[in-house]
Amino acid sequence: MDQPAISVIVPVLDEAATLPRALAPLQSARGRTAEIIVVDGGSRDGTPRAAHALSDRVLSAPCGRARQMNAGAEVAGGRALLFLHADTLLPSGWPAMVRDALEVRGREWGRFDVRLDGAHPMLRVVERAMNLRSRLSGIATGDQAMFATRAAFEAVGGFPGIALMEDIALSRALRARSRPACVRTVVVTSSRRWERNGIVRTIALMWRLRLRYTLGADPDDLARLYRGVPAARIRRSDR
Repeated sequence: MDQPAISVIVPVLDEAATLPRALAPLQSARGRTAEIIVVDGGSRDGTPRAAHALSDRVLSAPCGRARQMNAGAEVAGGRALLFLHADTLLPSGWPAMVRDALEVRGREWGRFDVRLDGAHPMLRVVERAMNLRSRLSGIATGDQAMFATRAAFEAVGGFPGIALMEDIALSRALRARSRPACVRTVVVTSSRRWERNGIVRTIALMWRLRLRYTLGADPDDLARLYRGVPAARIRRSDR
């Protein structure tokens, strides 16, 4: 196969039920346009089996999104890398949008606007705030399907091996090279976390985590707080 233009890297852990839905929209681009690399972090629900028919490569890596995405990037053949969460759906025509951002507009990295898939009116406020904050700050989150040229990703050393906020850390490193391309077309991502834990409560938690990270808190401690699990029950490698 010729070198694909874009490698889509999907870190997964126990996502057998959601992964096929995320990978289905990518199938028409497989081949010269894109390759799909799924990196499993030790699933016990059959996720690798669900991934095989819908991806070009299925890898195993130590659990942790940063580690898994870096492992996918190491074997990727694309000139550009796109990091996709298993509960996020890319829009129709996404390859052209990535190429336009990186090749026509000359940016080294970028992300999409995001829409949460739930119906609660407060979710519309949340997603608009996320997109505006990202546009103003030049910082992206993993839910926004971050992408970058291979050269830029390698130049900043990839994702740092931290338990949480790896997307923020990578954004900061890439932002030092160029402002991101903010693609206004939306990716649709799951609102399950917001609805399960309460929208207002989740907003408060996310702002608390971001503030503590900015002030220098240990990402391992933030990961424990994110999960609401006592520290004694969390291995430092958990993600």
